[in-house]
Parts: sequence; structure tokens; C-alpha cells
Amino acid sequence: MAAHLKKRVYEEFSKVVQIHQEEAPAKKLRLSKPSKSAALHIDLCKATNSTDALQYLLQFARKPVEVESVEGVVRILLEHYYKETDNSVRLKIASLLGLLSKTQGFSPDCIVDDAINTLCNEKSHQVLAQLLDTLLVIGAQLPDSATVRQRLIDVACKHLSDTYFGVRNKCLQLLGCLGLVDSTLNKESDGAGASIVMVRDVQSIISDYFGDQDPRVRTAALKAMLQLHERGMKIHQIIYEQACRLLSDDYEQVRSAAVQMVWVLSQLYPESIVPIPSSNEEIRLVDDAFGKISHMVSDGSWMVRVQAAKTLGSMLQVSPHFLEQTLDKKLMSDLRRKRTAHERAKELFASGEFSSGRKWADDAPKEKLDTNTVNLIASGACGAFVHGLEDEMFEVRIAAVEALCQLARSSPSFAEKCLDFLVDMFNDEIEEVRLQSIHALREISKHITLREDQLDTVLAVLEDSSRDIREALHELLCFTNVSTKECIQLALLELLKNLNKYPTDRNSVWKCLKFLGSRHPTLVLPLVSELLSTHPYFDTPEHDMDDPAYIAVLVLVFNAATSCPTMSALFSDHTFRHYVYLRDSLSHLVPPLRLPGRKQVYGLDSVDSGCGSGSVESAQLFLQQSLNRVSTIQNLEAPGAQELLNFTIRAGEDSPDDAETEWTAAAQTSRTDPPGDSHHHRTDWGV
Repeated sequence: MAAHLKKRVYEEFSKVVQIHQEEAPAKKLRLSKPSKSAALHIDLCKATNSTDALQYLLQFARKPVEVESVEGVVRILLEHYYKETDNSVRLKIASLLGLLSKTQGFSPDCIVDDAINTLCNEKSHQVLAQLLDTLLVIGAQLPDSATVRQRLIDVACKHLSDTYFGVRNKCLQLLGCLGLVDSTLNKESDGAGASIVMVRDVQSIISDYFGDQDPRVRTAALKAMLQLHERGMKIHQIIYEQACRLLSDDYEQVRSAAVQMVWVLSQLYPESIVPIPSSNEEIRLVDDAFGKISHMVSDGSWMVRVQAAKTLGSMLQVSPHFLEQTLDKKLMSDLRRKRTAHERAKELFASGEFSSGRKWADDAPKEKLDTNTVNLIASGACGAFVHGLEDEMFEVRIAAVEALCQLARSSPSFAEKCLDFLVDMFNDEIEEVRLQSIHALREISKHITLREDQLDTVLAVLEDSSRDIREALHELLCFTNVSTKECIQLALLELLKNLNKYPTDRNSVWKCLKFLGSRHPTLVLPLVSELLSTHPYFDTPEHDMDDPAYIAVLVLVFNAATSCPTMSALFSDHTFRHYVYLRDSLSHLVPPLRLPGRKQVYGLDSVDSGCGSGSVESAQLFLQQSLNRVSTIQNLEAPGAQELLNFTIRAGEDSPDDAETEWTAAAQTSRTDPPGDSHHHRTDWGV
């Protein structure tokens, strides 16, 4: 009974009642973000003083603003700008306007008029400079709007006469970033109040401020002119004289920008003729600029010296005469070259002890000298790189080495002249300078040949504790030509010392000797007997093949033998065996050689007359026949099976014809198993 009631209870509660009702449509919820402009307006209204307003603006600047809210935020900021009396708050609002103008997807053309209007009544110079910076940001965001660009140029020209250097700097930046190459209109007012339209070029407007009293404005004017050049505008040649005068400016940044300006004009007008003030001569503009920039290598600021040295390396159009003058260091006293004692004695003997009186004032003292009469070559390009390589700052020395490398790559004659200077830099106390000198010499290695004294200085670097220095020097020796066999012997001796002192340099030393031998086969040939310790009448002991130094010597000799066929006649019997061993183990270092009267063993190109030109095909056929014979072995315990395998392993030691008979006999002896068991006992030997 209880079970029956329990079943009924479950049945009643398991019934499903379905009621058909029309479902109401779901309501869509719309989530709206609070407006940034409204929040900013509330915050600014709550501010009781300028300090609170500045704090609210600083907090607002840390939060991102959506594109839809940018215009509203800008309107709120402009509204508060006109009511604010504190300069710091207006300065922050001006910077926020420029920051909001950079928002991705926002076009600032709608706020151009308001931003320009803020300049009218502004009295603070700092705020005015910040507003001009905001206009610069707006102009950069609207590069295709000619109307906006023209209005901003007019604003910049109007405020160029401001007494604050920051305002003038921003105006010059505006002209440099937005100025047009064609003429712009600059409106000025005459005494009666009438408007006079002055047609002036943007470059002439900027060049007027090369002589500004503030060095920061002069720097900004030069940078604005360089920015015009970067935008594709051709700078007028008349600016060259003004830029040259700024090379002697008292301010470091002005001289640095002037070096760039002189270089740009030398690349634009290299063949133009300019006069030399000290004489009636005329020279090319690129030569004149090269001399002036060379003079800046002796500047008082090391940063200017670095820039001048780097700039010289890119002036590839300079005349060879001026280029060679940079390596000629003359002793100068009062800008006059000092004469040697021999020259002074010769002149005294020719003129007599006293004045002859035939020439007026021939015995007058010559201590005073007008600096304007000194030729540019004597005081400019002379010894520029010598000074740079001997500079106290290692940055200047590195820049001078890089410049020498760039100029020497395009002039083989100059590469030979600067070789001694680059080799001397291998003894520098700064590792970075030494490494850069090695790389520079590597770049010009195809134009130079090292003498024994130069090579001695170069090889001294192998004692350096820095592995980077040693490996760089190994790479240099791979591509360097030497003059005599003594140089080869010296290089080998020092490399073996390097190998003994630093065993980890083994692969690098072997690679170096590989290229050294292949580049100088005729110089290695007289040294073969001495290097291999061979004698024409007596047998010499065989060297140990585990000795890395002996392997290094063999790598040098074998690579030299590639281009010198007569060298193989000087090899002993064990040298040929060592060649076979090294050809297999170090095939990337030992090349294939043509050895007359020798069999082809493990990759040798020349074989005996039995193989001929089809050595590769015969070797393939030989290998295939060997595999076919091995595959016929049915049982390793059969007589002759082990012997056949041994013959196959030693196949490289005999020629195919010599092994043919032995293989045939061994193969016949090995086939002794019953034919029915061939599939059960056959073994597949892979090679």
C-alpha cells in the first residue's frame, strides 16, 4: 500500500502543465557613457581657485578621451581659457588643445579659428609659445589644407618680432614645417596705417634670423632651413655665406647646425665656383665646404668635432688634392708653416749675414701676419684627420676612423695614404676604437697591400684578450694582401702563437690560414720545404696529425697548392696521406687538388689514367656493384662472407679493377646455403 501511494505521488508531481501565452518583446537596454565634456565642465565649475583648476586639468590629462567627445572637450577648454586669469592654467589648457588635436580620427579643422583667436589678446610669452606649438600640431594634422597652412604661415610671420625667444623659435618651426617654396605674403603697415603687401620667400624670412641675438633662435632658424630641405625644397645658394659665418659662432648648437647646413649646400651645388677671400683664386663649392668643415674637427666642443668628422666621410665629391691635405699635418706658428733648420740655414747662406739693400725691407721682422692672407688649404683641411685620430675623446677618434674608411673606399690612392694612420689606431687604448679600426681596414683591404712593418703592428693585436678583437683581426687577414714571403712567415708564426695561447680560436685561425694561402700561392711556395720539414735526400719524421699547429700549416700549404701546381712535387709521401685525411675530416678548409700520378681517393679531383673524365660515373658504378655483391650474402656464417664484407669496407683503398677478382671469388664462396633458405637467411646491409 505504501509503495502504491508513493507511486501515485510521483505521478502527480511529474505532470507538465503547458499554458500558451503570448511572450512580450524583450526590452533593449541602452548604456550611455558619461560625457567627458560635461564631467570636465563640472570639475572646472567646482574649482574655487587656479590651483584647483590646474589639478583638475592634470587629472583630466591622464584619462583617454573618445573621438566623439573631443570637440565638446575642446569647447569647454576654450570657454574656460577666456575666463581664466592665471598663466599656468592657460598654459595647461593650450597644451591640452595640442594633445587633443592628435587624437586618432579627429580632424582639428573645426578648432583652427578658435585656436588662432586665442593669440590675439594673449600677453604671456610662455602661453603664446605654447599656443603656437598647438597650431604647429594642428597644421601637421592637416597637410593637404592649403588655406589652413597659409593662415598659420601668416600667424608665424606676424609673431616673429616677439621679444621672447621661445615665441620666435615656434614661429620658425612653423615656417620650417609648413612653409611653401613659392612666395608668401607678409603684410606690414606703413606710418599712415595703410596695409602694404610685401612679397617675400620663406627661406629669406628664415635666413634673416641667422643673425639673431639669441643663440637658441639662430639654432632654430638653421634647423627650420634644414627641415625645408628634408621636405624636398632646394635651398638657395646665397645662404652658403651666412652658414659659413655661423661656423665660428660662440654657441655650440649653432655651430653644429651650421655644419649640417654647409654640408647640405655642398651636396646641392658641388660644382659652383666661390671666391677665396684671401686671394683672387676661385674654387669649387664642395672643396671650400670640405675645408671649412675640416677646420671644425679642431673645434672646442667634442660633439661638434664628432659631427664634423662624420660629415667629412660623406663628402665623396671633393677633389683629391683637398682630400690628401687632411693627412698632411704641418707645424703651424701664427698660421704660418715652420721651416726646418736646413731651410733656414740655406736661406741665410743665400742671402748673406746682413741685408744687401737691394730689396726694400728684406730684413724686416715677420712675426706679424694677417690672418686674412692665409690660404684656406693651409688652415683648413691640412691635418684634419690627423687631429681627429689623435683627439682626446674616443668618440671623435671613432668618427674619424669611420670617415677615413668611407673616403678610402671610393679612392684607392687615398686608401694607400691613410693605411699607416689606420694601422696606428690598432694600438689605441679603447677597445671600441681598435675594433672599429680593424673593420675599417677590412673595408678597404682590396685597395691596399701591407708591408712587413705594418703587418707587425697589425699582428700585435693577436695578443688582445678580447675574442671579438682577435676574430675581427682573423677576418681582416683573410682579405688582406701582403708583400713578401717574410710577411707570410711572420703571419703564420703569430697565428700559431695565438693558437697556442687561445686554443678556442682554432677554427678561426684555420679559416684565416685557408684564405691567406689561397691569396698568396707564390709567396707560400718558397716556404713549403721549411714549413713541412722536408728534405730532398733524407727522410724526415712524420708529424702528429693531432697537433692543431701542424693542421694549420697544412691548411695554408694545401690552399696555396690550388693555384700552384708545382708545389705538390715538394710533398712527401706522408703529406699525401695527411691530405687524404684532412680532405675527409676538414673538407671545408682543404680544397680538392690535382695531384699528378696519384689515385683518386676520397674526393680528389685527379685520378690515374684508368678512370679519366668519367671518374664520378665509374665511382657510382663501383659502389652499385659492391652493394649488389653484398646483397647476395645469405648467411654470415658461410665461408667467405666475412671476407667479402671486409673487402667492401676497404674498397676505397684499392681500385675497382684490383678488387674485382677478389670480390668475385669471395662472392662465390659465400653462396653455399641451400636455395630454399634464401628468403629466410638473407640480410639487407645498408650503407
